[in-house]
Amino acid sequence: MPIVVRGQRDRASNWHQAETDHVVAISEGSEKDLARIAHDLERLHFLLSVLLNRADKPDDTRKLRVTLVGDGAEFDAMELGNLRYSPGPYSRVFPGPAYYDPREDGAVFAASRYDQKAVLERGQDLAGILPDLVRATTPAAVEAPGAGAENPGASAALSASHAGSIVRFGRNDPLAVSVNELAVPVSAEGRILAGYARHFLLTYFPHAYPRWYVDGFGELFATLATEGDARMEYGRAPAGYRKVLDRYRRYPVADIVTGRYLADRNAGERWTPFHAWALTHMLFFSNERKGQLRTYLATIAAGGSMERAAAAFGDLGKLQDELVAYDRGKLPFERMSYPAERAAEPIIRRLSEGEAAFVKGRLELGARLAIPPASADPKPDRQRIATIARRDEWLRGLRRDAARYSTNRDAQLLLAEAECRSDNMQECAAAAARALALAPGNGDALAWQGTALAGIALAAPASARAGQLRAARITIARANRADSENPLPLLAYYRSFAAAGETAPDVAIEGLMKAVDAVPAAPGSRLLLGEALAKRGNVAAARNALIAVANGPYETPEAAPARALLSRLEQ
Repeated sequence: MPIVVRGQRDRASNWHQAETDHVVAISEGSEKDLARIAHDLERLHFLLSVLLNRADKPDDTRKLRVTLVGDGAEFDAMELGNLRYSPGPYSRVFPGPAYYDPREDGAVFAASRYDQKAVLERGQDLAGILPDLVRATTPAAVEAPGAGAENPGASAALSASHAGSIVRFGRNDPLAVSVNELAVPVSAEGRILAGYARHFLLTYFPHAYPRWYVDGFGELFATLATEGDARMEYGRAPAGYRKVLDRYRRYPVADIVTGRYLADRNAGERWTPFHAWALTHMLFFSNERKGQLRTYLATIAAGGSMERAAAAFGDLGKLQDELVAYDRGKLPFERMSYPAERAAEPIIRRLSEGEAAFVKGRLELGARLAIPPASADPKPDRQRIATIARRDEWLRGLRRDAARYSTNRDAQLLLAEAECRSDNMQECAAAAARALALAPGNGDALAWQGTALAGIALAAPASARAGQLRAARITIARANRADSENPLPLLAYYRSFAAAGETAPDVAIEGLMKAVDAVPAAPGSRLLLGEALAKRGNVAAARNALIAVANGPYETPEAAPARALLSRLEQ
């Protein structure tokens, strides 16, 4: 008797995925727009590779995962608190919600797919002033057809009907525009291109950088423009550039290049993405200043202070004068031709409803599971308690969703990761087992199963611990064999020794180095490597691994531990 298997195919969603050699982009919006953006990101990757002498070099890094979502309200709903990305500080009028997290298993980036604007000076809503305008220009004596002594209320009724129709114009109506408003456009694609340029710099040249330079480097390539399949240009000034510089007084260059602006609470009143663009643009395009910029960045990369590094520019007052004159002159840009095959068209597919259901959860996971470290203060830490409560509530929702999509591998994998990162090892092991039942031999599922088994082993009685740890490491080794390029099993294997207080073997250290090479911008794996090398007495190598974390452009949860370890190494 034949066996009949009944099942329901997961229906297609409105989300699409566009994959290139270096990017996986996901969006609920237009498939055509997504394809164009992914293609432009691949073009930008090639351009940056040429400019920074990386073309045709080996590349073992993980692809950046780019997710395009709706407006600011949608961002707010996901509570994507940036733990490892904090540009500026800029004036609050500049919108553009963006999220970037160089996670250990691959960097993720999210941005709005909608164009926005920065309102430098508010005007008056046309919808608000039109009723008054109509009343002021409608003579009381004007009568509707048939009006007169016999119909004395007709004129008033006509005026009221016009006023009523105008009052109904809301913020999204065609007449909901502002009069005398001073604003500049903020292109959605420009924000995405800027985000990728920053990611490229931090991934392929993972050093310590001043924040203003990383911010400005991104802005420099935000105006990338393409012509057909063989030409592109970069370096043009952003739309509204002159308006912004006329509106905001320039912040002192000396305070920027020395980093003093980061401690100035009022810096945001004068420092904008346009100013970051201007300073970086001048140094990037100036033959004389370009060499000074390299010296400045090299000093910081070696662990020197920004104050010391700024000496590379000489007289900072002269640099200020040059920048003011530069802004007033004709600003250069560059065009280049390239073989179309160097930036191939993306491969597009539509996500299933099950896959789409966990796109946002994948993004949220980084911030939702971040818990502040416990304080030494014996008093209750209200903030930590509230954060744990929010995490647990989010986890309960994720568990319900994973149960609803019980036959979806991605749902079980996301839940396994969330449980493991929350130290719920039994629950993690169960979710990983469900994922393996759906996808036998899956590398991620095996890695989380091995992580959970190691955690369970560490909580076991001493007599059983060694045997359970060996079993956990066997599972982790299977995960590595399933996908040798995946950093998750490499990190899990090293952590199984570190958490147990055991000396990690050479193969575990080599795996940790490979994990860092896969996601060079990830501060978490760099900190682990620095700690491992320090324990082995390799101070120089440990220092090299830690500087980019300790003195990086953005303050991360790993920065303070990295600085503390560096300080001990230098004693």
